[in-house]
Amino acid sequence: MQAGKTVFPCALGRGGISANKHEGDGATPLASMRILSGYFRGDHFAGGRRTRLPMAPIGPDLGWCEVPDDRNYNRPVKIPYGASHERMKRDDRLYDVCLVLDWNIAPRRRGRGSAIFFHLTRPGFTPTQGCVAVTARTMARLLPLLSDRTVVRVVR
Repeated sequence: MQAGKTVFPCALGRGGISANKHEGDGATPLASMRILSGYFRGDHFAGGRRTRLPMAPIGPDLGWCEVPDDRNYNRPVKIPYGASHERMKRDDRLYDVCLVLDWNIAPRRRGRGSAIFFHLTRPGFTPTQGCVAVTARTMARLLPLLSDRTVVRVVR
């Protein structure tokens, strides 16, 4: 990942980079995606508010719907929720800071991929499920520079 003239290591999807993203393929979209907003865990990442992005705390009832036929597909939902969803308050800390990229948000196309986030990486930069991930240290360095005008460009 490059921000200005600085290069940071990052993790991408286990399915590589795809120009034809589909739900469940594990690919990171080959796209330019604006950062819309974000979520953070104040109990794990104190600097979650040090940004110009609209940020909301992650509570125990925050989820993200991943069912293409559901009316809330690729949208935040309140847990418990009837359709399959991702829990945002994770034990593995990947979403201690989780920024929402505008992939498949508006317009929303069923089955074109959901929950494409910019979040924290696992140790060793193991692949994501299609997101872009960096270390907590890199995220803390980038957050003050980001706004809802920031664009993440995934290239080959």
